[in-house]
Amino acid sequence: VRMKKLNLLALAFALLIGATFVPPSAASAAAPQGAALVSSVISKMERNRRDLKSLRANVIIQKVDARFGEEMSQGSVQYVPGAGRDANVRLDFSKPRQEVLAVENGQYTYYKPKMNMAYKGRSNKAPKGGSLLSLVLNASGAQLRNDFDFEPAGEGVLYDGGPHVVMLKLTPKRGADFKFAEIWVDGNGMPVQMRTTERNGDSTLVRLTNIQKNARINGDAFKISLPSGVKIVNS
Repeated sequence: VRMKKLNLLALAFALLIGATFVPPSAASAAAPQGAALVSSVISKMERNRRDLKSLRANVIIQKVDARFGEEMSQGSVQYVPGAGRDANVRLDFSKPRQEVLAVENGQYTYYKPKMNMAYKGRSNKAPKGGSLLSLVLNASGAQLRNDFDFEPAGEGVLYDGGPHVVMLKLTPKRGADFKFAEIWVDGNGMPVQMRTTERNGDSTLVRLTNIQKNARINGDAFKISLPSGVKIVNS
């Protein structure tokens, strides 16, 4: 499939992701203690989830689409856990264009000022990695074990100067919107990178940096005040 030509900004982000990622060791994925490693990582993720009351971070999102090519977005994220599997997430993008995505109470709003449009829908359909962040950060260890089969995919340094991580592959046990997911988890149980791959090969990768756990977040952060005249599309 022919991909459209990347603009210079997207190319720069692609080089950043590609040049700094250190592939996890293949040997560790084949180790006999793989099941124990998975159990240890999920337990750490569960402790991290219980202790995580809020989060601020910088974010890079790489979206690969067979029809539209590849796009890199850069910005910041705010996160507060919600009830059940719902979480409150706000993504403020600065590159390649100004956009805002907010997920709250099971619904999302995705505002594109340049197009004077806003998209709204269920949170599990949120674009730009919004639903992926909610899934990985908010789901309990029991929920993850119930919904996915896990296998270790290696470990190593995520990027130059970055954290040491264990990489896990998650395969849904039943119907899901994606074929499989991958998460990169640091020693404290914090997922610092995640990616979903759909059945047609499209993928979404989210990387978090400069993470601030339990930072103070304004209660209105997840509400977007849309200017008058904005066209709203319900999806």
